[in-house]
Amino acid sequence: MDTIPEVLRAAARTHGDRPAYVEGDRTLTFAGLLDRVERTAGAYRDAGVARGDRVVLWAPNSTSWVIAALAVSWAGGVLVPANTRYLGAEVAAIVERVAAALVVVEDGFLGRHQVDELRAEGVERTVALLADVTAEDLPRTGSTGEDFDQPGPDDVADILFTSGTTGRPKGAMSAHRQTVGVARAWGELGGVTADDRYLVINPFFHSFGYKVGIITGLTTGATLYPLATFDLERTMDLIESERITVLPGAPAIYQSLLSAPGRSERDLSSLRLAVTGAAVVPVVLIERMRAAAPQGLGINQVVTAFGMTEAVVVTMARDGDDAELVATTCGRAIPGMETRIAAEDPAQGGELLVRGDFVMLGYLDDPAATAEAIDAEGWLHTGDVGVLDDAGNLRITDRLKDMYISGGFNVYPAEVEQALMRLDGVDDVAVVGVPDERMGEVGKAYVVGAATDEEVISFAKGRLANFKVPRFVEHIDALPRNLSGKVLKTELRKN
Repeated sequence: MDTIPEVLRAAARTHGDRPAYVEGDRTLTFAGLLDRVERTAGAYRDAGVARGDRVVLWAPNSTSWVIAALAVSWAGGVLVPANTRYLGAEVAAIVERVAAALVVVEDGFLGRHQVDELRAEGVERTVALLADVTAEDLPRTGSTGEDFDQPGPDDVADILFTSGTTGRPKGAMSAHRQTVGVARAWGELGGVTADDRYLVINPFFHSFGYKVGIITGLTTGATLYPLATFDLERTMDLIESERITVLPGAPAIYQSLLSAPGRSERDLSSLRLAVTGAAVVPVVLIERMRAAAPQGLGINQVVTAFGMTEAVVVTMARDGDDAELVATTCGRAIPGMETRIAAEDPAQGGELLVRGDFVMLGYLDDPAATAEAIDAEGWLHTGDVGVLDDAGNLRITDRLKDMYISGGFNVYPAEVEQALMRLDGVDDVAVVGVPDERMGEVGKAYVVGAATDEEVISFAKGRLANFKVPRFVEHIDALPRNLSGKVLKTELRKN
């Protein structure tokens, strides 16, 4: 089973009347999911979508998103998810770049008129995402998978555009065998089963929500609970009432839960597995997630992982790894992947290179960018700086582009951020280099929390070499982040 349609068919056969999706007061079984997908694929085919055609999907997390997306694969097409925060002009640019045969839109999300925005950009070939219909509202095609020209394992399954924090977003292409394979590997390493209730906060347009959310749900039989936007009270309500067991997310999700007013009065004890990842995850956050309530979340299995749009999951901690390893590394390469550090002395750190089954096929219509990212030996140059221990566990120290030089010394902001996160009164922090006539660059810390400027600088001086200590502190209400949780340091540098 190396294609998305094959995995969906097997899930319906194996899990049948078990719930695949629960959203509000509606439950859709695995068998019902297959039926809805077949009908929607028939509607796509009637609209002219053929094997290999690209279909752009612009909508928030919902069961309807899942049906619309899986139907693209069932009809033999290529899924192109679009960021819900994009403006019409940005989505129209993607539509043009992929020569989309169709655009599926949920109109009215966040009070906007997405269809009108697209039409203003000359995009007319849109259809509405059917958010409130029952199975009876869709025509019964009488079709089965065999009636469609369905894809093979090596065909492109999806094109996911990079977050675009710098420069023009690039479309990373993955084959069916890669999308299915990485989802299956993630589920197996996390121990996800059909008994799990999986809350998906990560946006479906991102690989963390789509591949290790939707597709992992199919490979494991877990029941998924999609959430359109992150709402702290709603999230705690769902964990408590639905007895959610699996909650992956960006570090900011867990930070919000830990600092939530009234959390100690909630019963969040059903959570058994949390998976987080980013370029750098604060060690103290992992410690607090594992700590027993009320000080922490009391999650038994907290796993860190490393991945990116171009290679969805590269490394992952394993169940049974000790707390120190989980708190200080991203685990080791998953089956089918390998890692190495590009440096004369890897123990001192250098750029992380990755290679293996789940590295993208390449960037859409951009052979120059593909060649720059993936060398002749197949190694993907990640742009992340890290070190590997003797067992192959990866520790990401920073992004190459975030490093700055102060007085001739390299400063990796992540190290400074890790230290400052241990200060009471610092809820979140990001450090960037700013120009300085004498030192070249010095650090500036953007702090969320009640700690004063003097407390921040004094705390840093007690734990870091002088050249690493921020010279400036600015308090802000929240760090700017994209929907995958990465801090937009380009925005901070504009201040």
